[in-house]
Amino acid sequence: MRNYLAVDIGASSGRHILGRVENGKIVLEEVFRFDNSQVRQKGHDCWDIDKLVAFVQTGIDEAMKKAEIDSIGLDTWGVDFVLLDENGDRCSDVVAYRDTRTAGTDAEIERDVLSFADLYSRVGIQKTSFNTIYQLWALKKEHPEQLERAAHFLTVPEYLNYRLTGKIVHEYTDSSTTALLDVKKRDWDFELIEKLGLPTRIFGKLEMPGATVGEYKGVKVVLPALHDTGSAYLAVPARDERAVYLSSGTWSVLGVESDHPIISKAARLANFTNEGGAWARYRFLKNIMGLWMIQSIRRELNGTNYVEGKDGEATKEALANLTDYRRGHQYSFAELSNVARGENDYNVLVDVNEQRFMNPDSMIGEVMKAASEDGRMPTTIGELMQCVYKSLAECYAREIRSLSEITGVNYTSINIVGGGCQDLYLNALTAEATGLEVFTGPIEGTAIGNLIVQMIAAGEFKDLAEAREAIQR
Repeated sequence: MRNYLAVDIGASSGRHILGRVENGKIVLEEVFRFDNSQVRQKGHDCWDIDKLVAFVQTGIDEAMKKAEIDSIGLDTWGVDFVLLDENGDRCSDVVAYRDTRTAGTDAEIERDVLSFADLYSRVGIQKTSFNTIYQLWALKKEHPEQLERAAHFLTVPEYLNYRLTGKIVHEYTDSSTTALLDVKKRDWDFELIEKLGLPTRIFGKLEMPGATVGEYKGVKVVLPALHDTGSAYLAVPARDERAVYLSSGTWSVLGVESDHPIISKAARLANFTNEGGAWARYRFLKNIMGLWMIQSIRRELNGTNYVEGKDGEATKEALANLTDYRRGHQYSFAELSNVARGENDYNVLVDVNEQRFMNPDSMIGEVMKAASEDGRMPTTIGELMQCVYKSLAECYAREIRSLSEITGVNYTSINIVGGGCQDLYLNALTAEATGLEVFTGPIEGTAIGNLIVQMIAAGEFKDLAEAREAIQR
């Protein structure tokens, strides 16, 4: 019996999960879990990348103690990157996508280089402040010397693979989130890169999921879909072609699979994106703020700072406006869900996709401000949570309507995967808001999607369809 290891890293935490096939079923065993956080460096919110590398290696070593492993696959979030010089040394900080350095960069590119309509027709990626194209433009202005010194551009998971194997291998699905790929050719748009004044030499040949990177301590490292959403979508056991996928985690990623990019005017105006999937698929989807809002509120209630070194004065002011806040009490996700249920009479909604919720000084304070602009400010934790829960569900419903209008498909169900599928209250609100049947699971969808690419590469399954049948079992 062969064992495969998925290293699945999200913006808040990471996990190492062993997978194997027993009697036609995929069996999972979590062997290591760790928290992922950010640090304030040189005026920016950055990932503590060396700490992340150490966690990845420690977890793999722990897994090796438990089983003989056939291969390792690693996935993370998209858009963030590392620059290496010609010696293979890091020559940039790993700035996190929620950092504010990209403010105004979209307008500058549209003024100086090309319109967003032209950009969308080339790359098919929705406009979001954190897209790599905007991060690189900001870097070019602030630290042009880093780009001059750079020999290689690596996305975060590519860099982690490099630290494991010593090999630089670039992967398609994660690179597709940069807004620098030709959406039809599935390769770098070097004409666009030159227009932006970026060095073309740093963007290397792209490999597809299933390729081998190298070895870590004698174990083969394989490319899954390096972008976590790309892996998560592979694990969705959809009933038919009229199912919407919702990967529910720090981000809510809602959409469908397609065999071709959808870059119509309607798609652009609705701000949907075409991210690359395994085996040359496309994921036509919308990135929604998601559980980040709930996670951030819980951290603030519990006195935890997501970014080390940031001032918490805004949070203190916001907490003072909550009449039932208990200092020192540790609030669980289950408790926050339960108190939201008890506030059915509070019906003020906010637009969860507004930029104000991307990285506010206080999420509690920002939700309060937004709610007071459209109705009555929440004054209890239950009202605060009800506002967020209902706003998320209504956003899902609105985006599914847009999706249906763009694709011409009348969707009949939603398949929710990831940690958020365990939130029964949010699932119930989603069913009510959309009027669609909701199916949930698997919880570890991203890790399973990671594993099945490894398993298909090893010959355990002949194709994705057979792997998805094993997931349903």
